[in-house]
Amino acid sequence: MEDSREPDDNDERRDEIYYDKWWQKFCLRFHQPDSTPSWKPKWWTRFFPFPLFSTYRQSALKICFILFFLLTWGILYAELGEAIGLHGELLGMSLLVIAAYLIGWIWLKVTTLPALIGMLLTGILFQNFGLVTMTDEYRKLNQDLRKLALVIILTRAGLGLDAKVLKKHYAAVLQLGLLPWLVECIAIAVTTHYLLHLPWIWAFLLGSMIASVSPAVVVPCLFRLRDIGYGESKGIPTMVVAAAAIDDSVSVAVFAIILNAMFSSGSVTWNIIKGPLSIIAGVALGSLWGALISFIPESGDTHVVPLRFLLLFLGGLFSLFISSMIEWSGAGPLAIVSSGFVAAYYWKKQGWIVNKNPVSDLFRILWIFFEPILFAFTGAQVTISTLDPVVIKMGAVCLVSCLLIRAVATFLVSFGCGLNYKEKLFISLTWMAKATVQAALGPAALDLVHRSQTTGESNKREVYAETLLAVSVLSVMLSAPLGALLIAVTGPKLLTRDNGDNKVQSEVESMKPVAHNSSQL
Repeated sequence: MEDSREPDDNDERRDEIYYDKWWQKFCLRFHQPDSTPSWKPKWWTRFFPFPLFSTYRQSALKICFILFFLLTWGILYAELGEAIGLHGELLGMSLLVIAAYLIGWIWLKVTTLPALIGMLLTGILFQNFGLVTMTDEYRKLNQDLRKLALVIILTRAGLGLDAKVLKKHYAAVLQLGLLPWLVECIAIAVTTHYLLHLPWIWAFLLGSMIASVSPAVVVPCLFRLRDIGYGESKGIPTMVVAAAAIDDSVSVAVFAIILNAMFSSGSVTWNIIKGPLSIIAGVALGSLWGALISFIPESGDTHVVPLRFLLLFLGGLFSLFISSMIEWSGAGPLAIVSSGFVAAYYWKKQGWIVNKNPVSDLFRILWIFFEPILFAFTGAQVTISTLDPVVIKMGAVCLVSCLLIRAVATFLVSFGCGLNYKEKLFISLTWMAKATVQAALGPAALDLVHRSQTTGESNKREVYAETLLAVSVLSVMLSAPLGALLIAVTGPKLLTRDNGDNKVQSEVESMKPVAHNSSQL
């Protein structure tokens, strides 16, 4: 097999003409040219012309993934037998994840909206067309995989916090990270209590989850704007990254505290006292763990990257599972965020850039695999035939009204952040997209209800838990595409572009909300 010749100027001119046809331009939405020169067999271009097909490099990568899946399946089938066979549940779950990834990718390319929407829809379709079934044994596996995804989300939130940014913009970060969350949490609790007839504690449980903003949607969109010069002079993308991390951390911790209090067998007084104590314990222990792994292993060790990654990841898993076991659920999430933040702080002193270091890159790669798992499995929890149309209708009313309340609150609390009116309006319109936290926590209450023993109480709780799940999925479907579109449309109009940036205006006009593939976050 011989190497193909190097491309010359005539090839480039032919390529320009070749890409003029409308269907070829459409194909370019799916197949991008290689950024660097690549080898390919001589016959490849004749049988698989670009852009009708992917380049050889991209096609070879996809074939590698298919081979990985087939080899893994063969090994597991040899060991586990029919559980992973053609009619086994494990194979069905694996196919669901693969289909979610592919459909998410197609959704991203065709609509330019976040891929996670396509993944969520895939899970819903598989469940309601009977393409996947889960017994209690595999529901436990489902729950554990969602916990793994939550650890990845929270660790990346901690690694994305820059102490220098927090020190410089601490007032703005705290205002944007806490106050809009608090306003929306209360608004969701009040509206769902009266419109969906949830008990107050269930309403606040829902509010603490729904009020979280998804960095997987917001941050990549803002970075896309930053790369072409918008908002960089005021540090808006950097400020929002820090605020989103705090927003997520508070949301997960408060949700865990409320959920633990609802299902705990201890006294009400002790559960109330345990809430603040779990916050203090989580931050303290997480900070100690982050400090420890900043100098163990030694920074010059040959294997420093995988060792730091494993210590941070396994420490996060340990804190989440142990805190749940001892019924101090609020401590685990905060310990994960704190350990990532403190570790990143000390690693920066050793020359690693915050959120752009090898450990952050490994977590980013890990999220590529766990994103379809999280959203596909969350969608697979939804059975359309069992949904109450009134819950969907009134849930949509609650969500839309509370998004508007949050937008107004964000605009008001952004005073004093050093932003002009257009920038405040931009943040208020875009600081609302939901996705990751809602997908990770939405089924959590239902999981606990299924383990409950008391029949009468369990039936009521199951109705409330199913309402929480339905509203959480609905919040992702409504707000994620809306947030991505608002950032793409309003960003160039409301943000100031740096004078030093001389990129062509067509780059702005062609900007799509994709950078929106949250696997790139």
